[in-house]
Amino acid sequence: MTEHQRPDPDALLEQVHREDEQSRRARLKIFFGASAGVGKTYAMLVEAHERQRAGTDVVVGIVETHGRSETATLLEGLDGLARTQQEHRGATLTEFDLDGALARRPSLILVDELAHTNSPGSRHRKRWQDVEELLGAGIDVYTSLNVQHVESLVDVVAQITGITVRETVPDSILDRADEVELVDLPPDGLLQRLREGKVYRGPQADRALENFFRKGNLIALRELALRRTAQSVDAQMESYRKAAGIAAPWAVRERILVCLGSAKRGVRLVRAARRMAAAFKAEWIVAHVETPGQVRESSKERDSMVDVMGLAEDLGAETVILSGLRVGDELLAFVRDRHVTRIVLGKPTRPSWRAWWGGSLSATLIRTSGEVDLHVLAGSDEEGDADRLARRELIPPPPVRWRGYAGVLPVVLLMSLVAGLLVDRIDLSNLAMLYLLGVVIVATAFGRGPAILSAILSVAIFDFCFVPPRLTFRVTDTEYLITFGVMLAVAVVIGTLTARLREQALAARGREHRTSALYQLSRELSARRTIPSLLDSALDRIRDVFSAEAVILRPSAEGRLAVVAGNGTVLDAADHERGVAQWAFDNAQPAGLGTHTLPASHAMHLPLIVSGEALGVLSVRPSEPIDITSPDRLKLLQTFANQTAVALERAQLAAEAERARVDAETERARNALLSSVSHDLRTPLAVITGAATGLRDSGHRMDEATRRELADTIAEEGQRLNRLVGELLDMTRLESGALALRREWYPIEEVVGGVLVRLERTHPGRHVALLAPHGLPLVALDEVLFGQALTNLIENALRFSPTDPSVGVQISAQSRQLVIEVVDRGPGFAPGEETRIFEKFYRGLGSRDQRGAGLGLTIARGIVEAHGGELTALTREGGGAILRISLPIVGEPPVVERTEEERMDPA
Repeated sequence: MTEHQRPDPDALLEQVHREDEQSRRARLKIFFGASAGVGKTYAMLVEAHERQRAGTDVVVGIVETHGRSETATLLEGLDGLARTQQEHRGATLTEFDLDGALARRPSLILVDELAHTNSPGSRHRKRWQDVEELLGAGIDVYTSLNVQHVESLVDVVAQITGITVRETVPDSILDRADEVELVDLPPDGLLQRLREGKVYRGPQADRALENFFRKGNLIALRELALRRTAQSVDAQMESYRKAAGIAAPWAVRERILVCLGSAKRGVRLVRAARRMAAAFKAEWIVAHVETPGQVRESSKERDSMVDVMGLAEDLGAETVILSGLRVGDELLAFVRDRHVTRIVLGKPTRPSWRAWWGGSLSATLIRTSGEVDLHVLAGSDEEGDADRLARRELIPPPPVRWRGYAGVLPVVLLMSLVAGLLVDRIDLSNLAMLYLLGVVIVATAFGRGPAILSAILSVAIFDFCFVPPRLTFRVTDTEYLITFGVMLAVAVVIGTLTARLREQALAARGREHRTSALYQLSRELSARRTIPSLLDSALDRIRDVFSAEAVILRPSAEGRLAVVAGNGTVLDAADHERGVAQWAFDNAQPAGLGTHTLPASHAMHLPLIVSGEALGVLSVRPSEPIDITSPDRLKLLQTFANQTAVALERAQLAAEAERARVDAETERARNALLSSVSHDLRTPLAVITGAATGLRDSGHRMDEATRRELADTIAEEGQRLNRLVGELLDMTRLESGALALRREWYPIEEVVGGVLVRLERTHPGRHVALLAPHGLPLVALDEVLFGQALTNLIENALRFSPTDPSVGVQISAQSRQLVIEVVDRGPGFAPGEETRIFEKFYRGLGSRDQRGAGLGLTIARGIVEAHGGELTALTREGGGAILRISLPIVGEPPVVERTEEERMDPA
């Protein structure tokens, strides 16, 4: 009978909310296949007709028939949307009309080929993004997908077929699907359809048969499709089991759990389970439960357990280390969580009386495992196993445990002293409670053994000192014998439970320490942006947690490892450890201390693997081998290595993205420069050439006014050309860092005034208002360069402003800072344009004059920033723009001696 348990209320509530959300949201069904030609589109159209006959409003968004007549026939009778047409590189492309589908809003729409890449100019780059928008609008979608287009399987498909698929769909889309229907066709049938021209035609079919559509490829792709569909079904089954509160595993797939008790017997269990898993074609897991009492195990026993777990991994098992107070409880919880169908464990080797007294794991599992099959195997007497694995032995009790036994006597004597003071005032039964209190104190402070000793001493002293006749061990009242027995039993039980609680607290503290270490590592790694700082943080955390020296090695262009972080002395001078690290990197497998490869090494070398690729090697050299070779420490170290590898990949991807951004920016700047050269430089050259040619060929027939006009044109365009070239050179100097300032103390009014005087000559008829209060401080600046920056800002304002005098310069001083504002009443800035106007080669959206290279404001900002200031753009109230320079006043200006006339006339 299926085992049911009361569902968790929170999980049940979450399931109700999830189902309610699913009932309201649009549904996605994917017709999934191993390759093209298996009939996905055909099956989708057949079901669409069934839905239409049932009264559903069905619309064909886009369906590719690929010339297959039977598929085209099924389109008859279904409403369809017209496709959009887009021009791209001289060709006309047809695409799915997303806006038309949203306007039509059918109940169900068919969108074929989910992995398709839309043509440039479409709203979304990928068709699966179109489907997401349709689902968000509440429209159900039917679509089709091949297994080679699933993002997580691209590498596997490339390894099988030798072809890297570029059009992919994220796994999240497949996981979001409400239904995945596998459309399957055996490879022989698919090849027959291909030969008959029902998949591809002509030379394309021949090429497909020679390359992608080989029978071995089709078999492998079919298996991938079956497995991926099974994952979706398994997720649905798990969701239902949790909602229904079904705890017992359903044997829809065999999964074997091997329970390792001691390493000595583990080898035979692992080998037997491997044979069983092969026979059943089942997954198998090897688990070992660590209890608080196992802290007394010897290093040999722990090393042997690591060997057994390593053997299991080599044979293809998943290895798991659990921790808890009771082995049986932890195993049963794991069995239910992982849907284990068979449990394999060894026969108990303890004497029968101990099994009867304390119980056995096999008896516990037989009684509580329900419908899970239990396989109990005999122990191993093979001599090779005995030689390979160490026998269990106990570490001699450390000094602190002897001090614990020594601490029993003071506690018992203290309780006796208190009891002696109270013996005439309270009943003897209450005195017994004092001794029980002492047992609890001893158990909490020193553990189980001292607690039992304390219980025996307490009963003896209580009998000798307080039970009549006193100072003897004789008892006149037989009822006291029951009191002694109960007191001893209660004391032993309390001491044992208290000591067990103490051990459990120690184990929990160890788990908390491991969790905290992982949390600290992940937090530090996520905060680092550069690879060197990331690696240094990882090594610092490894040194703290494992008390070991560690280095990280990464490959050079030739594939040879070199130390990039940490102290290289971890690797020996004879290069033996470097060779082991190189082997671990080349083979993507752990090597060195505690592994099966070169175990005599002094360090453990773990490859940093992400997505099947080794990025480097983590080499750890502990002060004591047990620091990293015990199962829990080894798992923690491997987790550290995995976290470091993932963070390293993230940093590499971020660096690559930054390089790509810089390259794209460089390309954009190059294109803009070429555009500027081709337009802004060629235009004045063309004008100069035309005017000069006219003067040369027809100058003798021209009147004086015409010749002067042509000469002025040549001069004006030459000045314009000189200014453009000068701006390009200035920009080059700014970006190369070759700009050197020659600072001197100047009154800012004089610098601005000089700029305005020069602008009067180049912009006749334009007026600029200057507003500057008296008493402005001197400022240290390069008068030539700063004047050029002001010139660029004012000319920009004049270019964008009307012809009336609406441009002004306002100067003010605010707490060791000089503020210069160039204001105008032009069109101002478009939203978000306040920062873009300082980009190279950018011209304002409202500009009526597109001459120039678009470098003036960029150069002005570079000059201001070189002076330690800041240049910002603001929108002016009432219309217009403000370009504000904030210039710090650094240092103390010199004292200027005033003349006699100035002293006589302060104004």
